[in-house]
Amino acid sequence: MKNLTKIFKIVLALSLLLAVACGKEETKTTETATKSNEVTVYSSHPSQLLTTITDSFSEETGIKVNVVAAGTGEILKRIQAESTNPLGDVIWGGGAESLNSFKEYFAPYKTASHDKIDPLFRDPEDKWFGFALLPMVIIYNTDLVTGDDIPTSWADVTDPKWKGKVAMASPVKSGSSYTITATLLTAFGKDTESGFDFIKKFVANLDGKILGSSSGVPKGVVDKEYYIGLAHEKGAIKYKNAGGHLGIVYPSEGTSAVPDAAALIKGAVNEENAKLFLDYIVSKEVQKTLASDFKIRGVRSDVAAPEGLLPLSEIKLVDYDFGWASESKKTIVKRWKNIVSGKE
Repeated sequence: MKNLTKIFKIVLALSLLLAVACGKEETKTTETATKSNEVTVYSSHPSQLLTTITDSFSEETGIKVNVVAAGTGEILKRIQAESTNPLGDVIWGGGAESLNSFKEYFAPYKTASHDKIDPLFRDPEDKWFGFALLPMVIIYNTDLVTGDDIPTSWADVTDPKWKGKVAMASPVKSGSSYTITATLLTAFGKDTESGFDFIKKFVANLDGKILGSSSGVPKGVVDKEYYIGLAHEKGAIKYKNAGGHLGIVYPSEGTSAVPDAAALIKGAVNEENAKLFLDYIVSKEVQKTLASDFKIRGVRSDVAAPEGLLPLSEIKLVDYDFGWASESKKTIVKRWKNIVSGKE
């Protein structure tokens, strides 16, 4: 009996040692997984902006950034398809309405700069937040349009004198043009038919000339193919700073300033590195670089607008509802198609 007791004690001791060893190995494996040295970023930003910011992040942190560049729509569909086995950690770029439509695939996260970002420019559930702001504007060629002819309001673009001379991309294909369409509806009555009555007048003034890409709007105006156009501020500034004869108007009825957003992908393998990257892109240092080197309006309240741009506080904004814009997209796009085809 004593021998059996001794044997039992030996077996028990060996079992405990094995359990401890396995536990240490499991902890070691877990630590290795969480302490990876990379982060995968899905982004629709231009290559120069991507390279500048990801390179500086890597230099500062030692974390390698794997960039997968594609259009916002393609990236969101990819995140949806990979939801059970995420291959990306961060989505960086794309309008807030677009990200809002897919926010079930994002994890909530408050960046270190959370309190420096106006609540208007971040999701109430913290599933996404703004990186840059994209006010929608009217642009005009300063050689072709001068003096009292310069439009000051959205209503001005429906003046018959501009028929066939207005550059606008299709909201069916362009995210920023969809934002412009939703902004027009908001300004003239999204909850009544008056908003779509305005869209009908506007479409009639396009005279069948609708561009396939938002980048074609400032280019068409600079190249004098069109007199005026509807675009986002960032695209217009790019051409203006390159010497294009371009004027920018913030419409008197008010406009939207939809954030170019970012989010943490739910189930991200490199979650801690992803959080560091998200903190970095809205840090004061990076937001200053955004304004000085790229002339892009950031989201931080303590960083001034790029030189030559109006401060956001001086731009009248409409009460733009991101949730409504996301949920209503199919309906709005369908009605746009009907109006363009003459069915409405």
